[in-house]
Amino acid sequence: MGSNSGQPQFIASTGNRSSSNTPLIQNADTNQIVVPDRKSWKNLFAYMGPGFLVSIAYIDPGNFETDLQAGAQYKYGLLWIILVASCAALVIQSLAANLGVVTGKHLAEHCRAEYPRGPNFVLWVLAEIAIVACDIPEVIGTAFALNMLFNIPVWIGVLLTGLSTLVLLALQQYGVRKLEFLIAFLVLTIAGCFFAELNYAKPVASEVLNGLFVPQLKGNGATGLAISLLGAMVMPHNLFLHSALVLSRKIPRSVRGIKEACRFYLIESGFALMVAFLINISVISVSGAVCSSANLNQEDKDSCKDLDLNKASFLLRNVVGSWSSKLFAVALLASGQSSTITGTYAGQYVMQGFLDLRLTPWIRNMLTRCLAIVPSLIVAVIGGSAGAGRLIIIASMILSFELPFALIPLLKFTSSKTKMGAYVNSVAVSALTWIIGSLIMGINIYYLVTSFIHLLLHNHWGLVAVVFLGIFGFSGLALYLAAVAYLVFRPNKELTPLLALTTPENQQNCGNSSMYCLPREDIVSMQLPQRQETEDI
Repeated sequence: MGSNSGQPQFIASTGNRSSSNTPLIQNADTNQIVVPDRKSWKNLFAYMGPGFLVSIAYIDPGNFETDLQAGAQYKYGLLWIILVASCAALVIQSLAANLGVVTGKHLAEHCRAEYPRGPNFVLWVLAEIAIVACDIPEVIGTAFALNMLFNIPVWIGVLLTGLSTLVLLALQQYGVRKLEFLIAFLVLTIAGCFFAELNYAKPVASEVLNGLFVPQLKGNGATGLAISLLGAMVMPHNLFLHSALVLSRKIPRSVRGIKEACRFYLIESGFALMVAFLINISVISVSGAVCSSANLNQEDKDSCKDLDLNKASFLLRNVVGSWSSKLFAVALLASGQSSTITGTYAGQYVMQGFLDLRLTPWIRNMLTRCLAIVPSLIVAVIGGSAGAGRLIIIASMILSFELPFALIPLLKFTSSKTKMGAYVNSVAVSALTWIIGSLIMGINIYYLVTSFIHLLLHNHWGLVAVVFLGIFGFSGLALYLAAVAYLVFRPNKELTPLLALTTPENQQNCGNSSMYCLPREDIVSMQLPQRQETEDI
């Protein structure tokens, strides 16, 4: 890592040094943002950025699809799920940021160091599946947006989304800071569009507040849709992404500097996730208000029974007005394209972390895009927009079921003193995060078991087919539970070399493992391959 590799990573002094008034700069060689070693709220600006890239995952087309269905079928009854998921997301994302800040290694790298080769490979495969499952809604959502704006058939729009790779590579030439500003602009654009939609739809405020703060699961399918909402909100690939993005900042490696970084990243993530929360609330409220309107004709009522992204545009145009339809399309297009960027970065970090393997970003983007385009194209051609909409729901549920395989390692690592040192989770935070994780896993398992039993009891297959299906299904469930139990009960074994220790001998640990010394130029160069020559595979 150049000359930085031999420097002490943590220093005991918490006072201001002579460089305390150094202005925020961006390193010309690595495009890395350097945070001045000073105690000032002005430093918050230096940390702004990663939270907005992470927040995109909470307002991608998959979220819009599940939000629209939640509002259409249950009006405001599932708003509380968004509130709970958003609060849980803030806690979980802050842990991911803390892991990267304190240890100098992101979550995928910790998994490679901690687990044996077999479990590590399985975790990598699951992470890649999660990224593809996240990319499917982005592909379909972009195709729907192109259909709304330019009347392009959905299957052609699916093919055109592959060109977003070229857009991504063009944006990377201008540096990580400008890319973060662009993402923040797109997030605010999405927010502006849906806040305008909210003004057009005019939902009843008291009913919205009741749905937001009174938990309820009424009606057939409410549990499944609630799981889809959770899967669309708390995504496993986001944990890998956030723990890596924070490494793009060069922060003061002092006790105060580490604490300040963790605090400011929490504030920054809270602000970004608050915007995402308000957008999700707006989508459900607009859908609920429109589908419960007394002026709906029979065709619009039928659309509300199976509402997808494409139908929502025409429904808004018929009920609210043509401008509403265009605003929805613009927001959807911005969401799909910005999600492409974060998904590509997450995939690159996952591959580099688990396998110590790197691909050039355009190859990585094309691989992920092709894996998402193939099923999306097949479903769009055979099932049309309705089939594509159902594929988004399935992808969201896959994300929810895979969440424990990213969440449990994160909770174990951030609760381990051998990895986090003085910055280990407090007892209260550990208890809260494990409760959140247990609830999510419990809901998933409950839904999986009840749905499978319902399938076995209400079908027209023969007895032999039911028996074999039952054996296969419950074996898969047992394997799922065994994998979760393995991650939960396996004790951490690896000692992280970058600990918040202040003794001189421990400060020199970085010299023996320079790959993980801060600053992480490899993380920055992964984001900006055109600006720095790296050895790519």
